[in-house]
Parts: sequence; C-alpha cells; structure tokens
Amino acid sequence: MPKRKSNGEENSANLQSNSARKPVKAGSGGGINGISVENWRDYPHILTDSLWLLGKRDSTGAHTGDYHGNFVPQIPQQIIERYSKAGEWVIDPFSGSGTTLIEAQRMGRNCAGIELNPEIAREAMRRVNSETCGNPVKIENLCGDSADAKIWAKAAALTPDGVFHLAILHPPYHDIIKFGEDEKCLSNSPSVEEFLNTFGRVLAHTHAHLAPGRFIAIVIGDKYAGGEWIPLGFMCMQRAVETGFKLKSIVIKDIQDNRAKRNQENLWRVRALRGGFYIFKHEYILVLHKA
Repeated sequence: MPKRKSNGEENSANLQSNSARKPVKAGSGGGINGISVENWRDYPHILTDSLWLLGKRDSTGAHTGDYHGNFVPQIPQQIIERYSKAGEWVIDPFSGSGTTLIEAQRMGRNCAGIELNPEIAREAMRRVNSETCGNPVKIENLCGDSADAKIWAKAAALTPDGVFHLAILHPPYHDIIKFGEDEKCLSNSPSVEEFLNTFGRVLAHTHAHLAPGRFIAIVIGDKYAGGEWIPLGFMCMQRAVETGFKLKSIVIKDIQDNRAKRNQENLWRVRALRGGFYIFKHEYILVLHKA
C-alpha cells in the first residue's frame, strides 16, 4: 500500500504545483475574497491549517532569493488570495525587493509598497515591470519611511477611496539583518523597545488606512540575544492588538535553507547543544482583523 502523504507534504506539493500557475482570475464567491465555499474542492492550494510547510521558494519570473531578508512568495500568494478580491488594493509598508508587489500584480490586485531605501525601491519596480502577467492593475512603490504619516497619505491618494483592503507587513526582525545605515530603518533600532515603538507607529498608520472589516498579516520571527530568546513575534502581536486589531490566527511557517546558517548546520547544532537552546526553524504569520 502506498504511504499516505502528511498534511505538510500535501501542502508543499500543492504549493509547488501552484507556483507555476497562470494569473489568478476573480473568484465567483462572496465575502472578502471571492472564494466559492460551496466549491471548496476547487481550492486545494489554499492552506487552512496553522502549520505551513512551504518547501522550496517560488523562483518563477521576477522572484529571486538574492535579496537578504526577503520572504517566500508563497506567503503573499496565500494571504492575497485568502483576504482580498481581484481589483482591490493591497499595501506592503516594508516592500523590500517587491515580493508582495509581484504577487499582487500576478493575482490581479492593485498594490502600493513603501520602501525606505531608494535603490532597493527602484530595483523592486524594475522586477515588477519585467513581469508579463497581463493583469491591468496599478502597482506603485513609494520611497519613504513607513512610520511617517506623509508617505501613508501619498499611498492612500493612489486608491479611489483612500483605504486599503489588505496589508502585508514583513518588517526586519530587529537587528538580525542590517538593511543599511539609515537610522529610520527598524534594523537599526537601538533597543527592542525602540523597535516596537517604531513598529507600533507603522501599525497605527496601517489601522487608520485599512477598510473596516479587513485583514492584516504580519510576517515576523523571534531573535536570540545575550543568551536569551526574545519573543519578538509575540511582542509585535501584542502591539497590533493594542493598536486595535483583533487576532484571528497564528500560523507557524517553517524556515527552509536559512542563508545565515547555510552549510553551517553542524556548527549550529554544536552551539545549540553547548548553549542549551533550540535553533530557529520557524517564523510567524500573524493574521489580524480590523473590526
């Protein structure tokens, strides 16, 4: 008898087959996403479990893994299809190399990104413009500080009614990876508390510009410093709740082929055994709702 695949293996296989998909068309269902629940068997690629084993990152088209700290495209694939409809507006306040922008364009969503580094912002748009998905949507990547109200006003002015229907936030995990010398960058925050205060301002702007009843997803991991596990993910979640969002789900996503630990598995295993800690192999996708 053939061995039955685990949920994780099935999820990974479904996502891999979906990574080479054609552009997503608008669904015929209701609610916030157009998914027809009556025809739920038509959506085997949509994950509904709280453990995501995504496997190899989608490297199709403009997606590449050369930007240190970018996230796998399968995350915005899942979030965008689950929490928005074709033609709606998505915002990514930490757009980086443009992963969310690329996926939004492929899936027929308008999207605004905010990126602090002008060179990275331009490169992200170059990648977006290199795609030939055929979806007539508007994609803009604004250069500025996502903790600043002025850049949010510019982003909101892109939309017909001044609001967004989904927000995807993938901030730096504090100082684990440095993204430049600009003191406004969260990776240069002098302390965890300062990081959380600045991220809290981003959350406040997100809440103010998100349409009622819509969702945000925060992709974040923890950190280890001074012999102590710092639960950065849960700290960010608490700030989001304090901002006014209501927690909908906590998803645990596996980390595959971490660049910082690549070809150093044995070294990190020895360090873990010596130090009494466990090696990071997961991060969080926090899904929250604006009432």
